[in-house]
Amino acid sequence: MRKTTTLTVAGVLTGAALAGCGGPAPAPAPPPIPAASAPASAALSNAPSGAPEKPPTMAPGPAGRTPVFERRPTGGGAAGRAAEKVVALTFDADMTADQGPRADSGERFDNPELVALLRRLKVPSTVFMTGRWAEEYPAQAKAIGTDPLFEIANHSYSHHAFSSPCYGLPVVAKDTMAGEVERAFAAFRKAGARNVVPYFRFPGGCYDDTALRALAPANVTAVQWDVVSGDAFATDADAVAEQVLDGVRPGSLVVMHCTRSAAPATEAAVRRIVPELRERGYRFVKVSELMEDRP
Repeated sequence: MRKTTTLTVAGVLTGAALAGCGGPAPAPAPPPIPAASAPASAALSNAPSGAPEKPPTMAPGPAGRTPVFERRPTGGGAAGRAAEKVVALTFDADMTADQGPRADSGERFDNPELVALLRRLKVPSTVFMTGRWAEEYPAQAKAIGTDPLFEIANHSYSHHAFSSPCYGLPVVAKDTMAGEVERAFAAFRKAGARNVVPYFRFPGGCYDDTALRALAPANVTAVQWDVVSGDAFATDADAVAEQVLDGVRPGSLVVMHCTRSAAPATEAAVRRIVPELRERGYRFVKVSELMEDRP
């Protein structure tokens, strides 16, 4: 079964790649980088500060298909945690493999002001980063990936689609899908990121049964969302904030972006979203915590 998320704000997640976030921060030196030949899961076994010692994952689906997580279910869970008023803000850092020339000409695929805001507001967040973004901004990838407030998850290396059609994105061949994920994890290790979790987000949110089967060797849990922020290419921060505030429920997972070139209103939207949700009694968590104690 193919799943493609319907987006509710014009221009959201078009074929143009949406880009990422960054911002330097003092951090301790990372542990030794695992050998390049080691599987991605081995690199994740050395639990860093700020990430769960063993990040929770979902068991493989039928015939070993990659499992998909969208939000904390409302029923079941230990000690009533399913009804707990928690929400995960996630930010996609989705620079494509072919956007180097645009970065060289001055286009910014980062948003250090947004990351600084998240730090000031003390908002734990999960950044779904492409390997290409980590290569373009290695210092920022390391800063995010060694800050206990954040965790880095995988958004592929190239931000090409894993099923078609998908907003005009080029399509990854089936036999290279798992390699796309491994290549991104390798880029995170090379940058010195430590708080890396075994989660993967499909570019554009597009996937099908073939992709779920092809990704099985990567041993990741695919993470989607239940709340679309509509921040991609949006210029009205209040409209973005209202869409998030209207959609959030206990256990929600929000998809946003952190780039100055393709999501210019996100920082202003977050300035409104965070205090208003806190006034409603919500607590912000990373995806790894949201995934804990599933039914």
